[in-house]
Amino acid sequence: MLDRIKSILSDQTGAQSDSGTDSLQLAVAVLLVEAARMDSEFDADERDTVAQLLARRFELGDAAAQALLDEAETKAQDSVELYTFTRTVKDAFEHEDRVEFMQMLWEVAYADGELHHYESNLMRRVAGLVHVSDRESGEARKRALDHLGLSG
Repeated sequence: MLDRIKSILSDQTGAQSDSGTDSLQLAVAVLLVEAARMDSEFDADERDTVAQLLARRFELGDAAAQALLDEAETKAQDSVELYTFTRTVKDAFEHEDRVEFMQMLWEVAYADGELHHYESNLMRRVAGLVHVSDRESGEARKRALDHLGLSG
């Protein structure tokens, strides 16, 4: 019980996870994993997209991006809320970075070629929690679709 309380408190205030991963990187990774899992499937295309986005955003090698993805997947399975992760992103990123983060989320949501209504709902919730307007999120969505070669 005390370990669980310590874990919750360290998630909210610590700069690193138990494995030493940067809390911002982990928060971003968990939210990307959540976006991928919203339609009840986390397929290879979505995994690859998440790993590539993490590698690009945080300048990680393939192995480091995969390790971060694995840790995020475990964390996402154990978590019942998004607020801690979205607060970390909101507090650590400048506004432009948060808009770019929304584009990353949209790319993951569309990685399988379609948008599930649960994914769409998650995008609205996360955008509000990280203080990105609907208009900015919509523009990020369009950029994600263009990047993926899809039409919206």
